[in-house]
Amino acid sequence: MSDTTHAPRAILADDERLMREQLRSRIAEVWPELQIVAEAKNGLEAVELTREHKPDLVFLDIRMPGLTGVEAARQIAQLPEDDEWAVPEIVFITAYDQYAVEAFEQGACDYVLKPAERDRLLVTVERIKKRLAQRSGEAEPDGPSNGTLQQLLHSLSARVNPGGAPKYLQWIQASVGQTIQMIPVEDVLFFISDEKYTRVQTPTVEALIRKPIKELVDELDPALFWQIHRSTLVNVKSINGISRDFRGRQLVGVKGLDEKLEVSRSYTHLFKGM
Repeated sequence: MSDTTHAPRAILADDERLMREQLRSRIAEVWPELQIVAEAKNGLEAVELTREHKPDLVFLDIRMPGLTGVEAARQIAQLPEDDEWAVPEIVFITAYDQYAVEAFEQGACDYVLKPAERDRLLVTVERIKKRLAQRSGEAEPDGPSNGTLQQLLHSLSARVNPGGAPKYLQWIQASVGQTIQMIPVEDVLFFISDEKYTRVQTPTVEALIRKPIKELVDELDPALFWQIHRSTLVNVKSINGISRDFRGRQLVGVKGLDEKLEVSRSYTHLFKGM
């Protein structure tokens, strides 16, 4: 089983770099002894890095490309154990508290709601420290079995991806000045990319993310967001009209803003008859 005489070791998995940085900073405040030995940008990386580093603890974002955090946790729970290492403790990082409540109530894992708050993270740290002590025989075990964890992960997986439906983004983790905000996808009017950043525009906030349009196209519901240019996605519900400029280019008007979004020739078919 895990050797907890060494400083505890963890892997941090989140597809948003800013969220990884924020959580790593908060963890350093509340648990300075914990070593973050690797960081993953998606679920597949999280599984492989767990196999390689054999940590005591894995922080998993619920929503990640490749594998969701729940799917990654299921694979991690099936990794072979040995005399020196057991399946790590799992902490889900989530903006979706409806998923987290079940995990919390069953006690099979823990969760931290985004953005990670120091006081809530302290509670998680104390729970994980207790479980690691139980593993090493320093405390009586009262945690769930691996079978209980597997049952919970199966249930959570169905809730994250009901009926096998596409797993579209529900929240955008974006940088607004020096802070990170969780922006509901339905509040976004449009996304526009340049070479380095993607602008996220809501009726009240202009934010930045590093995810390019080509990735967002695959992660957003195509019934809600139309690509109208190689660098632009627009929320269909935010469109208030189509016009043409003096050069004949189609321009999309957006509710509540004076800004017009250019439609490239490849996407003019979307607005035929409008």
